Amino acid sequence: MARSDPLATPGDIAAALALLTRLPVPADHARGARASWAWPLAGAVTGAVAAVVGGVALWLGLPAALAAALVLATQIVLTGALHEDGLADVADGFWGGHDIARRLDIMKDSRVGSYGVIALVLSLIARWAALAALMPFGDLFWVLVATGALSRAPMAVLMAAMPNARGAGLSQSVGRPSQATATLGVLVALLAGFLCLGTSALAPILWVSLATLAIAAIAKAKIGGQTGDVLGSAQQLCEIAALGALVAVST
Repeated sequence: MARSDPLATPGDIAAALALLTRLPVPADHARGARASWAWPLAGAVTGAVAAVVGGVALWLGLPAALAAALVLATQIVLTGALHEDGLADVADGFWGGHDIARRLDIMKDSRVGSYGVIALVLSLIARWAALAALMPFGDLFWVLVATGALSRAPMAVLMAAMPNARGAGLSQSVGRPSQATATLGVLVALLAGFLCLGTSALAPILWVSLATLAIAAIAKAKIGGQTGDVLGSAQQLCEIAALGALVAVST
């Protein structure tokens, strides 16, 4: 790669935080999808902040169920419900439309339908239940940092592997990352996973990989590619997969 276009720059981290969170981070978005390798780092930061809130809640004597709810609320506030919105749009479009054009139209509609509401409710319940189950083990900070990173890497992988189905929107506007960029993002997420969880990271890595493959297959069948909504839904489903895997190996 030319020196004028490096694979990674420090500014990519700020760009990732500015794109995927509501944190007031000044950033230059000129590199577009080339900064997607840093998306797992934005997820790690989101997880760390939410973990601190959850830890304080537990320290104040709140039960795990309430602390888990505060963790979820913090994540949603930090991201502006960006990924939740994608999940709802995908659920409405994929299962509410009978052809590709209609599915894409539904996904573009700002209104949330029955499928979207159901998907959001189930997602929140699954994440809340998993967090509440994991809190007694005392590794909340490392769990949330690791799952935050692992659940963002698939977004860059899907962007690199699949064409944009719409030809417009957020996913299209940032471009398409190279395989090298997506691979670097995966390596960053894997490093975060193993540093935070040790060999316990193997289960969530496997589950996230399987979830990513399933999402890619469904998106290809339903709309022939990916969109920003598909990327958001991938983050949500991969986070559920990662948390579920940790619950399975911890209990």
